[in-house]
Amino acid sequence: MGPPSAGFAVLDVETTGLSPTSDRIIEIAVIRTDPHGQVLGEWTTRLNPDGPVGATHIHGITERDVRHAPRFADIARDLSSTLAGAAVAAHNAKFDLAFLRTEYARAGWRLPYLPSLCTLEASGHHLPGLPRRRLPDCCAAIGLRVEDAHSALGDARATAALLAAFMHPAWGPPPRRQDLDLLDAGTTVSWPSGPEADAAFVWTELSRMRTTEGRTQRSTLSAQAQRNISRNQATAPAAPLVQLLERFSLVDALDEGAPEGTLAYLEKLAEVLEDYELTTEESEALAEVAAVHELEPDAVAEAHRAFLLSMASQAVGDGRISRAERTELNAVADLLAVSKSHVAIALDRASAHRHDHLGQGLAPLPAVWDLGEPLRVGDKVVFTGCAQEQRAALEEASEAAGVRVVGGVSGVVALLVTDGTMDGTKLAKARELGTRQVDPATYQRLLAHIQPARPTTHRRDTLLSATSPTPARPKQPRAGARVVTTDTEPAVIRAWARQNGYDIGERGRIRADILEAYTRSQVEGIDP
Repeated sequence: MGPPSAGFAVLDVETTGLSPTSDRIIEIAVIRTDPHGQVLGEWTTRLNPDGPVGATHIHGITERDVRHAPRFADIARDLSSTLAGAAVAAHNAKFDLAFLRTEYARAGWRLPYLPSLCTLEASGHHLPGLPRRRLPDCCAAIGLRVEDAHSALGDARATAALLAAFMHPAWGPPPRRQDLDLLDAGTTVSWPSGPEADAAFVWTELSRMRTTEGRTQRSTLSAQAQRNISRNQATAPAAPLVQLLERFSLVDALDEGAPEGTLAYLEKLAEVLEDYELTTEESEALAEVAAVHELEPDAVAEAHRAFLLSMASQAVGDGRISRAERTELNAVADLLAVSKSHVAIALDRASAHRHDHLGQGLAPLPAVWDLGEPLRVGDKVVFTGCAQEQRAALEEASEAAGVRVVGGVSGVVALLVTDGTMDGTKLAKARELGTRQVDPATYQRLLAHIQPARPTTHRRDTLLSATSPTPARPKQPRAGARVVTTDTEPAVIRAWARQNGYDIGERGRIRADILEAYTRSQVEGIDP
C-alpha cells in the first residue's frame, strides 16, 4: 500500500471471543480509502493467537489455518504503516479498536489515540428507523449484499461500501460534520516507530484496559446463574430464542427505556445470544464489552431490562407464551444478571400492553344483548368436542382476538366451548367448578362482540426498574391456618395472579390458594 494520505482505514477483526483483554485477534483486514470512501488498497492477514481459535462456526478459522500464521508482534510495524495518516472506520468501532489496542499493548507498543468513525453509530443518521443495525442489515438498506460475511476482509469490504454511501455528497443525508473533521485528525496522529523497551508498560496498559474509571469490567454471576448457563450450554441452540432474536428490534428496546448510547452494545449482545454460547466466561465478558462502549453500570442495567422487556413483547406477540419461550427468557435473564422476577413481570406487562392494543377500537355491546357476561380480551377458554375444522377456525380466531386457548379447565377459565359430543374430564371439571359452558355458535357470537380486557389497578411499569424490596418481618400464622411459603417476590406473584385471572390487590397478604396455584404452575412449568 502506498504512502499515507488523508482518507479512511476501514478496519475489521475476527477474534477468539468477546473479551479484548482475554481473547485474541486471529484475522485482521484494513482497506484504505480516499475521503469519499473509494477503495485505494487492501491489506489482510491471519494471526496465530497462541491458543484456541474460538468459535470456528462463526469465523470459519481452524487451528490448522493459523498454526503457521504470524503473531501480532510480527505484523505490528506493517499494520502501523497501513493505518498511519488515516482515520479509522469500522462497524462497532469501539469493539474492534479495543482488541487492536490490547494486541498492540501485548506487543509492547504504545498505540496513540485513533480518530474513528463507527458505521453502526453513523447508521442512525444515514439510515434512520432500521430495526437492527448489524453490518448485513445496514448493507441491505443501501442495496448491497455482504460477501464472505464473518471474514475480516469480507466484512471490511462491506464496511467500506457502507462508508462510501455515508460519505457520498449526493446520496441520502449529507455526511456529518464530525465525520468530515476526522479526515484531518487522522493525518496528525503521531505513530511510534517501534515497541517500548520497558516490559512493565505492557502490564500497566493491560491492567488499565481491564478497568474503566476504577470499575472492574467483569461481573460475577451467582452460583445459580452459572449452573443455569452451564446447563443451557449443554443443549442444542433453542429455536424459540432464535425466533425471538430474529424479531428483536433496537427500536423496541429504545421504546422500552434503553439509553440512547447503548445501541451498539445491545447489537453486540443480540449477536452473542444468536450464537447461543451461554458460557460463564462469555456472560462475564459482556461486562467488559459494556466497558468498551463506555457505559455506566446504571445504563447497562437499564439496557438489559429494556432488552428483556422487548424480547418478552415478542414472546407474547402471537398471544401465547410457550414453556420453551419462558425458559429461554429465564436463560437470558441469567446471562444478563437480571433477576428472573423481571421475566414474570415483563411477560405480564407485555401481555397487558398487547391486551390494551387489541382492545382499542372494539365496538360496545349491542343495545340488545342476551348472552350475559361478554367475552373479553385476555380471557382463557377451553374447547372439547366440536368438528375439527370448526374448532380449528374458532381457536385461530380466538388467538387473533387476544383470547388464550388452553388445554385444561381451571378456576381462571372463562368458558368451556362444547358441542355436547364429548363428556370427558374437561366437562366434568367444568361442572365441578361451575365453569360457564357455551356451544360453538354462541361462542362465535361472543367472539364477534369481544370486549376490552378487564381493567387492572396498576400497570407495574415501575416494578421493572425497582430494586428488590426489603422483606417485611413475617407474621405468625393464626392457629389452624393453612401456610404456603415461597421465596418469590410478592410483586411477581401478584403480576402472575392478575395475568391468570385472579382478583388480587396491591397490598396485604396473598391468599393461600393463589400461592398454591403459583407454586404449582412453576413446578409444572405451565399456567393453570
